[in-house]
Amino acid sequence: MKRIVFIAMIALATLTSGCTSSQSEEQQEFIGRQEVSLSSDLMTPEALWAMGRIGGVHPSPDGKTILYNVSYYSVKENKSHTVICLMNADGSENRILTKSSKSQSGAVWIENGNKIAYLSAEDGEAAVWVMNADGSAPKKIAAKKADGTTLEVEDFLFSPDGKKVILISQIPYEGSLVMGKNKYADLPKTTGMIVTDVMHKHWDEWVESIPHPFLAEFDGNSFSQIKDILEGEMYECPSKPFGGAEKLAWSPDGSKIAYSCKKMTGLDYAISTVSDIYEYDINTATTRNLCKPADYKRPQVRYDESLQKQAVNMQKEDCNMGYDTNPAYSPDGKYVSWLSMERDGYESDRNRLCVLELATGTKTYITEKFQSGVDDYIWADAKTLYFIGVWHGTTQIYRTDLTGDVCCLTEGVHDYASLALSGDKLIAKRHSMSLPDDIYSVDTASGEATQVSLENKHIFDKLALGKVEERWTKTTDGKLMLSWVIYPPHFDPSKKYPTLLFCEGGPQSPVSQFWSYRWNFQIMAANGYIIIAPNRRGLPGFGMEWLEQISGDYTGQCMKDYLSAIDDISKESYVDTERLGCVGASFGGFSVYWLAGNHNKRFKAFIAHDGIFNEMQQYVETEEMWFANWDLGGAFWRKDLKAAQNTFAHSPHVYVDKWDTPILCIHGEKDYRILASQGESAFNAARMRGIEAELLLYPDENHWVLKPQNGILWQRTFFEWLDRYLKK
Repeated sequence: MKRIVFIAMIALATLTSGCTSSQSEEQQEFIGRQEVSLSSDLMTPEALWAMGRIGGVHPSPDGKTILYNVSYYSVKENKSHTVICLMNADGSENRILTKSSKSQSGAVWIENGNKIAYLSAEDGEAAVWVMNADGSAPKKIAAKKADGTTLEVEDFLFSPDGKKVILISQIPYEGSLVMGKNKYADLPKTTGMIVTDVMHKHWDEWVESIPHPFLAEFDGNSFSQIKDILEGEMYECPSKPFGGAEKLAWSPDGSKIAYSCKKMTGLDYAISTVSDIYEYDINTATTRNLCKPADYKRPQVRYDESLQKQAVNMQKEDCNMGYDTNPAYSPDGKYVSWLSMERDGYESDRNRLCVLELATGTKTYITEKFQSGVDDYIWADAKTLYFIGVWHGTTQIYRTDLTGDVCCLTEGVHDYASLALSGDKLIAKRHSMSLPDDIYSVDTASGEATQVSLENKHIFDKLALGKVEERWTKTTDGKLMLSWVIYPPHFDPSKKYPTLLFCEGGPQSPVSQFWSYRWNFQIMAANGYIIIAPNRRGLPGFGMEWLEQISGDYTGQCMKDYLSAIDDISKESYVDTERLGCVGASFGGFSVYWLAGNHNKRFKAFIAHDGIFNEMQQYVETEEMWFANWDLGGAFWRKDLKAAQNTFAHSPHVYVDKWDTPILCIHGEKDYRILASQGESAFNAARMRGIEAELLLYPDENHWVLKPQNGILWQRTFFEWLDRYLKK
């Protein structure tokens, strides 16, 4: 995932408000650890944006030190800056190694811990840099191809012996999109784009280039013999929009590279989630598919049909049909493991941990006893692996062996977010609804965790936090549902408080102990609100039946679950039922739009961010068609598909005639997953109905809000809207 951080880092670094583009390097501020002034002990947007955000974490080979990245944000400069930090394994002697005003990210140990490799655009060109373990003597490593052109590097992965490296770089791509100026040399100023197929845009960009992995020799000073291992193949590797070097792996002897790739383009790409694990032999320059036999041919599919319906016919024994990602070799090189989804087209299928024995070709799914998805994993030795996954609203560390004997190692009200092995310890990031990521050392025998970083202690020492507790509610179909309840700081049960129903996105993302810098429960609580966040139908961590009920039934049981949650907590004397609000983003935004027409006057204010308003519109607007075909049940023009017809008949826009409550709509115009037209349509509909409404529109944001001043504006607008209607 280094690629995501590095690209965002470069983009944000250029978006300055307090300095001009003509400023010299010396004039630009070094953005380090931020201080914040508070007038009380309550959290503010400025306090949130002052917090350091820990990135990749890597213990040294000898286990004595921990290398990690931290990103800091300047609201004044409206940009971020990422630094490389180092501390002893016990957390002592914590220091920043890099002092340049340009960012450095993706830091890892090389040369057995004697040097550090990292990514930087120090001289304006994205490249790999190397420095000594104490941060001294930084130098750029040249990466010039045989034709003399420079390779701009956005991620990298060194071989175990450090003599080779995989460099991730963009290559030009004209598949579904052709720039008019490139087609006609005499029209150099035309801005027109000729679109020939779907997937011409993805997430937040027009697809003019795709990433490829380049193999290079490394002599300590430069990269040489640079070769594209997918040369002539116009496929993404790593996959967009979020893929990084974790999609590739070196064999222990450095002779082979395993990589994940979705070898499709255009409409085929848009309708399918089939990515496979391939193994590239460096000595023979040959590639083989580890997921499917050489004679495998994908079954014919109908693009406008429900993928749920087709899934049964698309299964093949011992043939991975969905996402296969994040390969890793066992320490002895006898096995390759990866994360595997079973069904094509099902983006939120359960991630299983698959292990392939290379000598026999036998596959074993070793996390079948864990009926939830695997988020991340590592090999401990040739027979043992550790992984993290969510269960009942928290994400813990688990251990498994090659026979699939799974046991839980940790416990507590928190989420673990990454894993690295250091002797008999696991080095992991951990967060909760009350604290952002810090680094912990976890004993592999007892599961006991020791905090070793205190990145934001200087800020949290000034803050009072709200209590977080679990609450179980009986649903309309007689099941029990877990919700998290967050109370205001200094909560007084004798008083009455306005209360917010939080609607989760995904639609199958867990409401675990996540920490968000936008949808932050502690800042909502600090503004005097009680928040209830249900793990409604469709969320992982409660078994497959609970997870999958939502597919094709967006407006059914999950909406009943939401109303059960708010009705249940409304029985408490401290909840003011005349001051209830409903908020959410993505599928949560869809939920808000739907509940606006189906809440029976429960709520007095709504906020929807990047939500689907018109599902017919969404079906032909979104880029990843597999999502619409699986979750919506197929195309709206397919009158023979009952699930699809049921979906579109209950789209939120159908209920606008029942809207009766003020609504704030928020959307980013670079959101190509759910286009801004959805938010604008909802706003216009509300105003034409005579309902009080506002639209917060960001021309430069995608499905998220990434820029500091945009983030501050988001928080201020959010609470101004709620306070207007819930604090009268």
